[in-house]
Amino acid sequence: MDRSNERKAFDEMKIGVKGLADSGITEIPPMFRAPPAILASLKAARASQQVNIPTVDLKGGSVHYKDQDSTTRRNVVEQIREASEKWGFFRVTNRGISLELQERMLGGIRGFHEQDLQVRKQFYSRDHTRKFLYYTNVDLFTSASASWRDTVICYTAPDPPRSQDLPAVFGEVMLEYSKEVMSLGELIFELLSEALGLDPNYLKEMDCAKSQMMTGQYYSPCPQPDLTLGLSEHSDFAFLTVLLQDNIGGLQVLHDQEWIDVPPVHGDLVINTGDLLQFITNDNFISAEHRVIAHGSSEARVSVPCFFTTFKKANPRVYGPIKELLSVHNPPKYRDCSITEFSDIFISSKEITIPRLLHLRI
Repeated sequence: MDRSNERKAFDEMKIGVKGLADSGITEIPPMFRAPPAILASLKAARASQQVNIPTVDLKGGSVHYKDQDSTTRRNVVEQIREASEKWGFFRVTNRGISLELQERMLGGIRGFHEQDLQVRKQFYSRDHTRKFLYYTNVDLFTSASASWRDTVICYTAPDPPRSQDLPAVFGEVMLEYSKEVMSLGELIFELLSEALGLDPNYLKEMDCAKSQMMTGQYYSPCPQPDLTLGLSEHSDFAFLTVLLQDNIGGLQVLHDQEWIDVPPVHGDLVINTGDLLQFITNDNFISAEHRVIAHGSSEARVSVPCFFTTFKKANPRVYGPIKELLSVHNPPKYRDCSITEFSDIFISSKEITIPRLLHLRI
Protein backbone atom coordinates (compact mmCIF):
# COMPACT_ATOMS: atom_id res chain seq x y z
CA MET A 1 0.00 0.00 0.00
CA ASP A 2 1.46 3.42 -0.97
CA ARG A 3 1.50 6.19 1.61
CA SER A 4 -1.49 8.12 0.23
CA ASN A 5 -3.69 5.05 0.38
CA GLU A 6 -2.26 4.13 3.78
CA ARG A 7 -3.20 7.55 5.15
CA LYS A 8 -6.66 7.49 3.59
CA ALA A 9 -7.38 4.07 5.06
CA PHE A 10 -6.13 5.18 8.47
CA ASP A 11 -8.25 8.34 8.42
CA GLU A 12 -11.38 6.43 7.45
CA MET A 13 -10.94 4.12 10.44
CA LYS A 14 -11.41 7.17 12.73
CA ILE A 15 -9.41 5.51 15.51
CA GLY A 16 -6.69 8.14 15.70
CA VAL A 17 -3.14 7.57 16.88
CA LYS A 18 -4.50 6.50 20.24
CA GLY A 19 -6.34 3.66 18.55
CA LEU A 20 -3.05 2.45 17.09
CA ALA A 21 -1.28 2.75 20.44
CA ASP A 22 -4.09 0.91 22.24
CA SER A 23 -3.89 -1.95 19.74
CA GLY A 24 -0.52 -2.93 21.19
CA ILE A 25 1.65 -2.34 18.12
CA THR A 26 5.40 -2.57 18.69
CA GLU A 27 6.42 -0.81 15.45
CA ILE A 28 4.95 2.40 14.05
CA PRO A 29 3.35 2.24 10.57
CA PRO A 30 5.55 3.49 7.69
CA MET A 31 3.56 6.70 7.21
CA PHE A 32 4.72 7.92 10.65
CA ARG A 33 8.43 7.43 9.98
CA ALA A 34 10.12 10.84 9.75
CA PRO A 35 12.66 11.62 6.97
CA PRO A 36 16.35 11.00 7.81
CA ALA A 37 17.16 14.73 8.11
CA ILE A 38 14.49 15.15 10.77
CA LEU A 39 15.71 12.13 12.71
CA ALA A 40 19.26 13.51 12.60
CA SER A 41 18.06 16.82 14.06
CA LEU A 42 16.41 14.94 16.94
CA LYS A 43 19.75 13.40 17.89
CA ALA A 44 21.56 16.74 17.60
CA ALA A 45 19.00 18.48 19.83
CA ARG A 46 19.61 16.03 22.66
CA ALA A 47 23.29 17.02 22.69
CA SER A 48 22.73 20.79 23.08
CA GLN A 49 20.54 22.01 25.91
CA GLN A 50 22.25 25.03 27.45
CA VAL A 51 19.62 27.80 27.47
CA ASN A 52 15.99 28.38 28.42
CA ILE A 53 13.25 30.58 27.01
CA PRO A 54 12.65 33.86 28.89
CA THR A 55 10.20 34.05 31.80
CA VAL A 56 7.97 37.08 32.42
CA ASP A 57 6.27 37.61 35.79
CA LEU A 58 2.83 39.19 35.24
CA LYS A 59 2.38 39.89 38.96
CA GLY A 60 -0.85 37.94 39.26
CA GLY A 61 -2.33 39.58 36.18
CA SER A 62 -2.34 42.96 37.97
CA VAL A 63 -0.12 44.77 35.44
CA HIS A 64 -3.09 46.52 33.85
CA TYR A 65 -3.62 49.50 31.57
CA LYS A 66 -4.08 51.94 34.47
CA ASP A 67 -0.57 51.04 35.65
CA GLN A 68 1.14 51.70 32.30
CA ASP A 69 3.39 54.40 33.77
CA SER A 70 4.56 52.25 36.66
CA THR A 71 8.10 50.93 36.83
CA THR A 72 6.77 47.39 37.17
CA ARG A 73 4.76 47.61 33.97
CA ARG A 74 7.61 49.22 32.04
CA ASN A 75 9.90 46.39 33.12
CA VAL A 76 7.36 43.78 32.02
CA VAL A 77 6.94 45.52 28.65
CA GLU A 78 10.71 45.53 28.12
CA GLN A 79 10.96 41.83 28.98
CA ILE A 80 8.18 40.97 26.54
CA ARG A 81 9.72 43.15 23.82
CA GLU A 82 13.08 41.43 24.11
CA ALA A 83 11.54 37.95 24.23
CA SER A 84 9.32 38.62 21.20
CA GLU A 85 12.20 40.07 19.18
CA LYS A 86 14.80 37.42 19.98
CA TRP A 87 12.82 34.26 20.76
CA GLY A 88 9.18 34.51 19.74
CA PHE A 89 8.59 32.39 22.87
CA PHE A 90 8.36 33.17 26.58
CA ARG A 91 6.80 31.83 29.75
CA VAL A 92 4.38 33.82 31.85
CA THR A 93 4.13 33.23 35.56
CA ASN A 94 1.63 34.68 38.06
CA ARG A 95 -0.72 35.05 35.13
CA GLY A 96 -4.04 35.15 37.03
CA ILE A 97 -5.47 31.79 35.85
CA SER A 98 -5.91 29.39 38.75
CA LEU A 99 -4.03 26.11 38.95
CA GLU A 100 -7.32 24.38 39.68
CA LEU A 101 -8.82 25.58 36.39
CA GLN A 102 -5.69 24.58 34.47
CA GLU A 103 -5.83 21.08 35.93
CA ARG A 104 -9.52 20.72 35.09
CA MET A 105 -8.85 21.87 31.53
CA LEU A 106 -6.04 19.35 31.03
CA GLY A 107 -8.16 16.66 32.66
CA GLY A 108 -11.07 17.39 30.34
CA ILE A 109 -8.92 17.00 27.23
CA ARG A 110 -7.38 13.81 28.60
CA GLY A 111 -10.84 12.52 29.46
CA PHE A 112 -12.11 13.07 25.92
CA HIS A 113 -9.25 11.22 24.28
CA GLU A 114 -9.34 8.38 26.80
CA GLN A 115 -13.07 7.73 26.62
CA ASP A 116 -14.57 4.89 24.61
CA LEU A 117 -13.50 4.88 20.95
CA GLN A 118 -17.08 4.72 19.70
CA VAL A 119 -17.87 7.95 21.54
CA ARG A 120 -14.81 9.72 20.06
CA LYS A 121 -15.69 8.55 16.56
CA GLN A 122 -18.92 10.54 16.65
CA PHE A 123 -16.88 13.75 16.55
CA TYR A 124 -14.26 12.68 13.99
CA SER A 125 -14.32 15.16 11.09
CA ARG A 126 -12.17 17.48 8.96
CA ASP A 127 -15.03 19.91 8.30
CA HIS A 128 -13.80 23.23 9.72
CA THR A 129 -17.21 24.84 9.31
CA ARG A 130 -18.11 22.97 12.50
CA LYS A 131 -17.46 24.66 15.83
CA PHE A 132 -15.97 21.48 17.29
CA LEU A 133 -14.15 18.57 15.67
CA TYR A 134 -11.70 15.78 16.41
CA TYR A 135 -9.12 14.23 14.10
CA THR A 136 -5.49 13.23 13.76
CA ASN A 137 -2.90 15.43 11.95
CA VAL A 138 -4.12 18.59 10.25
CA ASP A 139 -1.67 17.88 7.39
CA LEU A 140 -2.15 14.11 7.30
CA PHE A 141 -2.48 13.97 3.51
CA THR A 142 0.24 16.46 2.57
CA SER A 143 3.13 16.08 5.02
CA ALA A 144 6.27 14.03 4.39
CA SER A 145 5.38 11.95 7.44
CA ALA A 146 2.43 11.80 9.81
CA SER A 147 2.83 12.93 13.43
CA TRP A 148 2.10 10.84 16.52
CA ARG A 149 -0.84 12.79 17.99
CA ASP A 150 -4.60 13.37 17.96
CA THR A 151 -6.37 16.71 18.18
CA VAL A 152 -9.66 18.31 19.18
CA ILE A 153 -10.50 21.80 17.91
CA CYS A 154 -13.09 24.29 19.11
CA TYR A 155 -13.74 27.82 17.84
CA THR A 156 -14.35 29.56 21.15
CA ALA A 157 -14.54 33.28 20.24
CA PRO A 158 -16.11 35.56 19.23
CA ASP A 159 -19.11 33.23 18.84
CA PRO A 160 -18.59 30.37 21.31
CA PRO A 161 -20.63 27.18 21.17
CA ARG A 162 -23.04 26.27 23.94
CA SER A 163 -21.62 23.89 26.53
CA GLN A 164 -24.35 21.36 25.69
CA ASP A 165 -23.10 21.27 22.09
CA LEU A 166 -19.65 20.16 23.24
CA PRO A 167 -18.54 16.78 24.62
CA ALA A 168 -19.83 16.47 28.17
CA VAL A 169 -16.37 15.57 29.47
CA PHE A 170 -15.05 19.13 28.98
CA GLY A 171 -17.81 21.40 27.62
CA GLU A 172 -18.20 23.64 30.67
CA VAL A 173 -14.53 23.83 31.62
CA MET A 174 -13.48 24.63 28.04
CA LEU A 175 -15.74 27.69 27.93
CA GLU A 176 -14.63 28.79 31.40
CA TYR A 177 -10.95 28.41 30.52
CA SER A 178 -11.48 30.17 27.18
CA LYS A 179 -12.76 33.31 28.94
CA GLU A 180 -9.73 33.39 31.23
CA VAL A 181 -7.35 33.01 28.28
CA MET A 182 -9.18 35.80 26.43
CA SER A 183 -8.52 38.11 29.39
CA LEU A 184 -4.88 37.08 29.51
CA GLY A 185 -4.55 37.54 25.75
CA GLU A 186 -5.94 41.06 25.92
CA LEU A 187 -3.35 41.95 28.56
CA ILE A 188 -0.53 40.43 26.49
CA PHE A 189 -1.66 42.39 23.42
CA GLU A 190 -1.60 45.60 25.50
CA LEU A 191 1.95 44.86 26.58
CA LEU A 192 3.01 43.93 23.04
CA SER A 193 1.52 47.19 21.73
CA GLU A 194 3.52 49.19 24.25
CA ALA A 195 6.62 47.17 23.40
CA LEU A 196 6.23 48.45 19.83
CA GLY A 197 5.93 52.05 21.05
CA LEU A 198 2.20 52.14 20.26
CA ASP A 199 -0.93 52.91 22.27
CA PRO A 200 -1.77 49.99 24.60
CA ASN A 201 -5.03 49.34 22.74
CA TYR A 202 -3.48 49.39 19.26
CA LEU A 203 -3.31 45.64 18.59
CA LYS A 204 -6.69 45.02 20.20
CA GLU A 205 -8.23 47.67 17.94
CA MET A 206 -6.77 45.75 14.99
CA ASP A 207 -8.90 42.78 16.19
CA CYS A 208 -5.85 40.72 17.13
CA ALA A 209 -7.64 39.57 20.29
CA LYS A 210 -11.08 39.15 18.73
CA SER A 211 -11.05 35.48 17.70
CA GLN A 212 -9.87 32.38 19.50
CA MET A 213 -9.42 28.76 18.49
CA MET A 214 -8.70 26.24 21.24
CA THR A 215 -7.14 22.87 20.58
CA GLY A 216 -6.54 19.87 22.79
CA GLN A 217 -3.51 17.80 21.76
CA TYR A 218 -3.08 14.20 22.89
CA TYR A 219 0.31 12.56 22.35
CA SER A 220 0.01 8.82 22.97
CA PRO A 221 3.03 6.85 24.18
CA CYS A 222 4.97 5.74 21.10
CA PRO A 223 6.64 2.33 20.69
CA GLN A 224 9.41 3.89 18.54
CA PRO A 225 9.73 7.55 19.61
CA ASP A 226 13.13 7.94 17.93
CA LEU A 227 11.55 7.41 14.49
CA THR A 228 8.74 9.98 14.47
CA LEU A 229 7.55 13.31 15.87
CA GLY A 230 4.60 14.28 18.02
CA LEU A 231 4.22 17.48 16.00
CA SER A 232 6.29 18.48 12.98
CA GLU A 233 8.41 21.63 12.84
CA HIS A 234 6.20 24.64 12.10
CA SER A 235 5.33 28.20 13.04
CA ASP A 236 1.82 29.19 14.13
CA PHE A 237 -0.54 30.98 11.74
CA ALA A 238 -2.03 33.07 14.56
CA PHE A 239 -1.26 36.47 16.03
CA LEU A 240 -0.52 34.82 19.37
CA THR A 241 -0.66 31.39 21.03
CA VAL A 242 -1.20 30.67 24.73
CA LEU A 243 -0.09 27.14 25.63
CA LEU A 244 -1.03 25.07 28.66
CA GLN A 245 0.93 21.80 28.94
CA ASP A 246 1.03 18.95 31.43
CA ASN A 247 4.18 17.59 33.10
CA ILE A 248 5.32 15.18 30.38
CA GLY A 249 7.33 17.58 28.21
CA GLY A 250 8.45 17.35 24.59
CA LEU A 251 8.06 20.89 23.22
CA GLN A 252 11.13 22.34 21.49
CA VAL A 253 11.72 25.77 19.92
CA LEU A 254 14.29 26.62 17.24
CA HIS A 255 16.59 29.39 18.52
CA ASP A 256 19.85 30.43 16.86
CA GLN A 257 19.63 27.30 14.68
CA GLU A 258 19.47 24.98 17.70
CA TRP A 259 16.51 23.07 19.08
CA ILE A 260 15.89 24.09 22.70
CA ASP A 261 13.67 22.18 25.13
CA VAL A 262 10.73 24.05 26.65
CA PRO A 263 10.13 21.85 29.70
CA PRO A 264 6.84 22.27 31.58
CA VAL A 265 6.84 24.39 34.73
CA HIS A 266 3.82 23.75 36.94
CA GLY A 267 1.42 26.69 36.76
CA ASP A 268 3.22 28.60 34.01
CA LEU A 269 1.84 29.18 30.53
CA VAL A 270 3.94 29.47 27.36
CA ILE A 271 3.30 32.34 24.94
CA ASN A 272 4.50 32.44 21.36
CA THR A 273 4.08 35.10 18.72
CA GLY A 274 2.75 33.82 15.39
CA ASP A 275 2.98 34.46 11.66
CA LEU A 276 0.30 37.16 11.63
CA LEU A 277 2.06 39.15 14.35
CA GLN A 278 5.43 38.88 12.60
CA PHE A 279 3.68 40.05 9.42
CA ILE A 280 2.01 43.16 10.87
CA THR A 281 5.06 44.13 12.97
CA ASN A 282 7.30 43.95 9.88
CA ASP A 283 9.57 41.37 11.55
CA ASN A 284 9.95 43.37 14.77
CA PHE A 285 8.57 40.27 16.49
CA ILE A 286 9.35 36.78 15.21
CA SER A 287 7.24 33.68 14.72
CA ALA A 288 9.54 30.90 15.87
CA GLU A 289 9.63 27.40 14.49
CA HIS A 290 8.76 24.76 17.07
CA ARG A 291 7.91 21.07 17.32
CA VAL A 292 6.99 18.32 19.78
CA ILE A 293 9.09 15.18 20.05
CA ALA A 294 7.42 11.81 20.49
CA HIS A 295 7.84 10.00 23.79
CA GLY A 296 7.83 6.45 25.07
CA SER A 297 6.69 7.08 28.64
CA SER A 298 3.73 5.17 30.03
CA GLU A 299 1.43 8.21 30.17
CA ALA A 300 0.17 10.33 27.27
CA ARG A 301 1.19 13.99 26.97
CA VAL A 302 -1.67 16.52 26.91
CA SER A 303 -1.49 20.17 25.92
CA VAL A 304 -4.01 22.94 25.24
CA PRO A 305 -2.84 25.63 22.79
CA CYS A 306 -5.22 28.60 22.36
CA PHE A 307 -4.71 30.57 19.15
CA PHE A 308 -5.68 34.22 18.73
CA THR A 309 -6.50 34.22 15.05
CA THR A 310 -9.11 35.18 12.46
CA PHE A 311 -8.75 31.97 10.50
CA LYS A 312 -12.15 30.28 10.69
CA LYS A 313 -14.33 32.49 8.51
CA ALA A 314 -13.72 34.47 5.33
CA ASN A 315 -12.51 37.91 6.37
CA PRO A 316 -12.06 40.67 3.78
CA ARG A 317 -10.14 42.92 6.19
CA VAL A 318 -6.77 43.87 4.74
CA TYR A 319 -3.69 43.72 6.96
CA GLY A 320 -0.15 44.81 6.31
CA PRO A 321 2.89 46.07 8.19
CA ILE A 322 1.79 48.67 10.76
CA LYS A 323 2.37 52.11 9.23
CA GLU A 324 3.63 53.64 12.48
CA LEU A 325 6.51 51.15 12.50
CA LEU A 326 7.70 51.98 8.98
CA SER A 327 10.27 54.54 7.85
CA VAL A 328 12.83 55.20 5.15
CA HIS A 329 15.22 53.03 7.13
CA ASN A 330 12.57 50.40 7.88
CA PRO A 331 10.49 49.96 4.71
CA PRO A 332 7.70 47.35 4.50
CA LYS A 333 8.97 43.81 4.03
CA TYR A 334 5.55 42.39 3.12
CA ARG A 335 2.73 43.39 0.81
CA ASP A 336 -0.73 43.99 2.21
CA CYS A 337 -3.23 41.14 2.02
CA SER A 338 -6.62 40.17 3.37
CA ILE A 339 -7.13 37.58 6.07
CA THR A 340 -8.99 35.53 3.45
CA GLU A 341 -5.85 35.44 1.29
CA PHE A 342 -3.65 34.73 4.30
CA SER A 343 -5.95 31.84 5.21
CA ASP A 344 -5.81 30.52 1.66
CA ILE A 345 -2.01 30.52 1.84
CA PHE A 346 -2.20 28.56 5.09
CA ILE A 347 -4.62 26.01 3.65
CA SER A 348 -2.76 25.60 0.35
CA SER A 349 0.65 25.07 1.98
CA LYS A 350 1.53 21.45 1.32
CA GLU A 351 3.15 21.08 4.72
CA ILE A 352 3.01 23.01 7.97
CA THR A 353 6.83 23.00 7.82
CA ILE A 354 6.93 25.48 4.88
CA PRO A 355 7.21 29.15 6.03
CA ARG A 356 4.03 30.86 4.84
CA LEU A 357 5.28 34.44 5.10
CA LEU A 358 7.57 33.84 2.14
CA HIS A 359 4.49 34.17 -0.09
CA LEU A 360 4.04 37.79 1.00
CA ARG A 361 7.63 39.04 0.90
CA ILE A 362 8.21 42.14 -1.21
